[in-house]
Amino acid sequence: MEFLEIPLFDDDFFKMLFRFALNLIFLFYIIRYLYYPSTRRRDYMFTFYMISIIVFFLCFTLKKYELDLGMALGLFAIFGIIRYRTAPMNIREMTYLFVVIGVSVINALANKKMSYAEILGANLLVVTSMTIIERVVLFKHEIHKEILYENIENIKPENEASLIEDLEGRTGLEINRVDVGKVDFLRESVQITIFYFKNQGI
Repeated sequence: MEFLEIPLFDDDFFKMLFRFALNLIFLFYIIRYLYYPSTRRRDYMFTFYMISIIVFFLCFTLKKYELDLGMALGLFAIFGIIRYRTAPMNIREMTYLFVVIGVSVINALANKKMSYAEILGANLLVVTSMTIIERVVLFKHEIHKEILYENIENIKPENEASLIEDLEGRTGLEINRVDVGKVDFLRESVQITIFYFKNQGI
């Protein structure tokens, strides 16, 4: 049955639902149990979920047409927009973004030449590799947090030891290093990025 020369239903609908559910399961594990515990960045969680979901449906919809080259160029355009039209993302967030997009593309574009066992195996290999690297190899992964600091006297190079000691006393963290950002002499405050190992908390 058709409406305005477009089929109202076909068997690909069930295939889409199954692959979307499979994709969402692996996305949830990657974003919620690998990315979030190490960064505590909720803002990027929304971005990762929505971009990966949109990419999945985009690829699944377009794969019926001979648009392989155009689709590839379109995906590169998405990266271009993310890189040049938004706030800069550090390499860690960019890596996770690439992973969630890649997983969504794999799950959406797989055809009859690729069995469900291969699709599931590819997803499992990706999340297993990430789990090993994130939880074992990089167990003491260094993460950062931006804070607003008011004692601008301590930002002088010769007072670096005093600055770190003061910050450790206030935050309760063992700080590896600090990066001094924008200084506001009018309000006597400065943006400081502190770096510490993720297994310390906050």
